[in-house]
Amino acid sequence: MGDWHGGVLIGFDLETTGTEPGESRIVTAAVVEVRAGEVLGRRCWLADPGIPIPQQAAAIHGISTERAVAEGRPAREVADEVAGALAGHWRQGAVVVAYNAAFDLTLLSAELARYGLPSLAERLGGPATGPVVDPLTIDRAVDRYRRGKRTLEAACAVYGVVLDRAHDAGADALAAVQVARAIAARHPQVAALSPDALHARQGAWHERWARDFQSYLRRQGAPDAVVDPAWPLRGAVPAPA
Repeated sequence: MGDWHGGVLIGFDLETTGTEPGESRIVTAAVVEVRAGEVLGRRCWLADPGIPIPQQAAAIHGISTERAVAEGRPAREVADEVAGALAGHWRQGAVVVAYNAAFDLTLLSAELARYGLPSLAERLGGPATGPVVDPLTIDRAVDRYRRGKRTLEAACAVYGVVLDRAHDAGADALAAVQVARAIAARHPQVAALSPDALHARQGAWHERWARDFQSYLRRQGAPDAVVDPAWPLRGAVPAPA
């Protein structure tokens, strides 16, 4: 039996300058340690991303360029510490939970490459990541035909999770853990998997979704649309800029 949902879960979230993980930069980050639903620890970071924060992004997460410059720490230090925190939890046997994990982990990996820092794989001594639980990927698989949005806010509504401060990294990281636990409670076949088995299953689920979504986009008039099937890291992490 898995019982991954009853062990230590590490909620992880980034708020960023944009939506393209190869180009966007970290603005805020959170790593929240949860056991059986109880928060044991929380680390949050505010970074100076080194580039202007677009108004559209600032309107979502509430961090302006001026505040990031005045109060944020160098992006290189933040990326290094966030990666170190995740790797440390993985080495201790924890599971990292991230909603839309392929975005956050790919963006973090791109930041590490950008600043010439050790990758997650180098920190872990082999695997690209430790075990990851992505409630978005699981939800798409177990409730494949549900209509409506698949945002974290929408998932919280479906699974009865209260999210008071959407797009606050700490709140989103904790909500991702709570949604993951709620999915496990509702779907015993997911709860029963070991962390490694669930990780592998999510890779297959994401690949299927990416293939289907790509076909849909092409039928809708975008013949060159490509949806990356790789999970939890997208296929190519950009070289440092």
